[in-house]
Amino acid sequence: MSMPGPVSAQQMHFAEPLPLRSGAVLRDYTLMYETYGTLDATRSNAVLVCHALNASHHVAGVYADQPKNVGWWDNLIGPGKPLDTDRFFVICVNNPGSCFGSTGPMHVNPDTGRPYGSDFPVVTVEDWVDAQARVLDRLGITQLAAVMGGSLGGMQALSWTLQYPERMRHALVIASAPNLSAQNIAFNEVARRAIVTDPEFHGGHFYAHGVVPKRGLTVARMIGHITYLSDDSMEAKFGRSLRAAELSYSTQEIEFQIESYLRYQGDKFSEYFDANTYLLITRALDYFDPARDYEGNLSSALSRAQAKFLVVSFTTDWRFSPLRSREIVKALLDNRRDVSYAEIDAPHGHDAFLLDDARYHGVVRAYYANIAAELNA
Repeated sequence: MSMPGPVSAQQMHFAEPLPLRSGAVLRDYTLMYETYGTLDATRSNAVLVCHALNASHHVAGVYADQPKNVGWWDNLIGPGKPLDTDRFFVICVNNPGSCFGSTGPMHVNPDTGRPYGSDFPVVTVEDWVDAQARVLDRLGITQLAAVMGGSLGGMQALSWTLQYPERMRHALVIASAPNLSAQNIAFNEVARRAIVTDPEFHGGHFYAHGVVPKRGLTVARMIGHITYLSDDSMEAKFGRSLRAAELSYSTQEIEFQIESYLRYQGDKFSEYFDANTYLLITRALDYFDPARDYEGNLSSALSRAQAKFLVVSFTTDWRFSPLRSREIVKALLDNRRDVSYAEIDAPHGHDAFLLDDARYHGVVRAYYANIAAELNA
């Protein structure tokens, strides 16, 4: 297995406006992206990786000046890894509205000269796919070998097959769903309310006040984090372990290790993530529903897809359950599409798609080996 050199983030500026599904327009914007591996002579070995809620364009490798800043899917992507960058040219774009360098709420609104804040237009999964397609246009990539994503990234991969069916040959949809359930929308709404009711939120224009709604962001992350873990994994990791030797009989103090862990995760998140971005991205999750325009019929919605599919789910993922992945598989089979499905028996809940699991990684490795064989045929 060869070692990759340090990676570097790149940026692409667009003067031409991006029309959004809401009817608004994003004009004059910049997108951050990273690439790994080498584009072959026929430009046919490119794989687009789509990021989920709190991730970025930094999907693999490390930066020369930040050796501890490892890409969020580095265990899956790199030389000799399941998505092998010795064979494939991998691209990951930070979506507009995010807070990792692409134009988002923290950036200056050209119409006002002040940060967008809550005036940043609402973006959808479809808008992100359109933005990613523009990056590929600039890179001269007309057809992708594959599009891959987990969770919200999987929704983008699915949307790619409908928006640009001819521009991709394979879709890898991992730990995802064709839309959010009412329960999922409910979790997102509670998280958003925690943010917007924080006194430091200031209607989304907190930048002008020099503050951050950290309390709201912390609670939002704590709620989200609970839903990403399974009951079994939480029980195995923390159980009812106490933080101290004795109970303090306090309603305010931290008593249990799980409380301590959640507060730590929430505090850490509130240090680096933007509150307006959290609102935008959870809304994009809520809105995604390709069957909406087909009277709720997913089979009709997916009839446009031409790609071959790998769909992966995890048994203890209750936020994006295997049942939801099977809905996608059934709708594809109704259209006689080529689909492989793997349901991985893993204890980690939704977070399993980011973790090391030999069977999961084996499935992804085998699928990409087949794509590589196709390219060389």
